[in-house]
Amino acid sequence: MLNFIIPFIILIIVVVFIHEYGHYYFAKKYGVGVTDFSIGFGKEIFGWNDKSGTRWKICWIPLGGYVKFFGDRNVFSQTDQQEVLKKYNEEERKKLFILKPLYQRAIIVAAGPIANFLLAIIIFSFIFMFSGKDFTPAVIDEVEIESPAYTSGLKKNDIILSINDKKIKSILDVSKLIMMSTEEFISFEVSRYDKKIFLKVKPKIVESSDNLGNKIKKRVVGIRLAPFNNEVNHKKLGPAKAIFYSAQEVYFVSTSTLKYLFSIFQGKGDSSQLGGPIRIAKITGQVAEIGFIPFLSIMAYISISLGLINLFPIPLLDGGHLMFYGFEKILGRPLSQKTQEGFFRIGMFLLLFLMFFATFNDLKDLGLFILVGLNKTIFL
Repeated sequence: MLNFIIPFIILIIVVVFIHEYGHYYFAKKYGVGVTDFSIGFGKEIFGWNDKSGTRWKICWIPLGGYVKFFGDRNVFSQTDQQEVLKKYNEEERKKLFILKPLYQRAIIVAAGPIANFLLAIIIFSFIFMFSGKDFTPAVIDEVEIESPAYTSGLKKNDIILSINDKKIKSILDVSKLIMMSTEEFISFEVSRYDKKIFLKVKPKIVESSDNLGNKIKKRVVGIRLAPFNNEVNHKKLGPAKAIFYSAQEVYFVSTSTLKYLFSIFQGKGDSSQLGGPIRIAKITGQVAEIGFIPFLSIMAYISISLGLINLFPIPLLDGGHLMFYGFEKILGRPLSQKTQEGFFRIGMFLLLFLMFFATFNDLKDLGLFILVGLNKTIFL
């Protein structure tokens, strides 16, 4: 159990600290008073006060964190502006977040998710520079009889050039693009005897196991891959290329996640793959046992997820605050306190629903609910 919990806590502390430090850094830059910098929620385990009066603390529930600004009524930066004007003197008002210009408030709020994306880019860059990145071309080594690939015309020795108009730069890209696709058909561009051929394949969904042994549902087309000319091309990158490919990876993960979530709302995606803290802890522990580089990789992906989720326009999240600032810009004034509180109630309901749904999937993943599975396959 500890081999799952300890890596998970380390991962959460790092990604949450970076997120909150993004808020903290720009708050201090613009002269906003910060009373609390917390990793976790609930009762404080330990903490200390810095020279500026900020309380830095670690709390018992390590599922997030917050930066509380001077004058805030709560950790969600809600306050009544009229009450603020009466309560504080002129000098104290200079430290109030709510009285800062709109663009400064927006930057402070957006800095948290942006810090998470930057952390992911730094981690991927480190991996690409010191461990390397794969650039092995993908060749179809086997096509399963009567599989979607077989019936669509894919053949052995086809070189896969692109999938859904995304260029294949590595053999690793193929499985990633197939699994992350959301459309009914997957478009393949292959090279066959130096001729480009375009094919559409309708994947099937099967229950299988990932590399860690966890049960997952994934899209497969029925092909097995091999390196081009049986030559593996794995090389270390310089800083500029490492940053470039890292930014590409962050963009790909972000856009693919949004497409996947949109497909769920459309009723096309598989919602059972959404997981919460229990599943994250399980996978983090499994990856940490493999090695340091895989652990860094999962940290980068979780950091992207945290940044992306916090940009959703849901009250209580950073994206919800940015949505309010958008209304403020359009209307020329902030939304009324009553209207904001109504939005926050809706946001609380949505977040509780998502937490319940993700936790249900986590418990199901642990085997507390019996499901009938499909046959496993090792094909893509």
